[in-house]
Amino acid sequence: MPETALKWGSMHISEGILSLPVITTGYALTAVGVGISLKRLKDKDIVKTAVFSAIFFIASLIHVPLGPGNVHLILNGLVGLLLGPACFCAIFVALLLQTILFQFGGLTGLGVNTFNMAMPALLCFFLFYKLMERNSLPLTLVGFLTGFISVSLSAFLLSVSLILSGEHFEASAKLIFLAHIPVMLIDGIITAIVLQFIKKVKPEILCV
Repeated sequence: MPETALKWGSMHISEGILSLPVITTGYALTAVGVGISLKRLKDKDIVKTAVFSAIFFIASLIHVPLGPGNVHLILNGLVGLLLGPACFCAIFVALLLQTILFQFGGLTGLGVNTFNMAMPALLCFFLFYKLMERNSLPLTLVGFLTGFISVSLSAFLLSVSLILSGEHFEASAKLIFLAHIPVMLIDGIITAIVLQFIKKVKPEILCV
């Protein structure tokens, strides 16, 4: 069973892996996040939210073999930084479609998978959006830190989710975190590049 946890590259927890308390808690936390997200979502931001949901959907579809499992680009930090609280809704929809269309992860783990990716995204918004808005830090540095920290926190939360589901997942949890160190760096670099590109071609997107 520990090998199954790595089936879809760490960030998608497969069916039958998580314990019932972890599944229940994940859905409860995600329900709160999505509820707040929908409540704060403005009509003018629906298209922007849909676009970044699609970006997240596509980025996390590409899996690269690494060791006993595989990893993929995530970009949840980018989604959080440019959507704010709406990131919960965007990430939930993308993961739901991946589950239904491609069987990545599973419906039982959807709540945990969403929280593990959306919560770090939202935290990065609170940490870095004001710094970006006020030009307190170079945009490139904001982008790198956003990408690096969001993936780091997601990998950490996913590892914790596995450990809480059983001690026999401890080895897998460590492998998952270590396997995503390259992804943390790559995600940071790509997020920095994307932010610079957006600033040049459509800077209004940077405003939440």
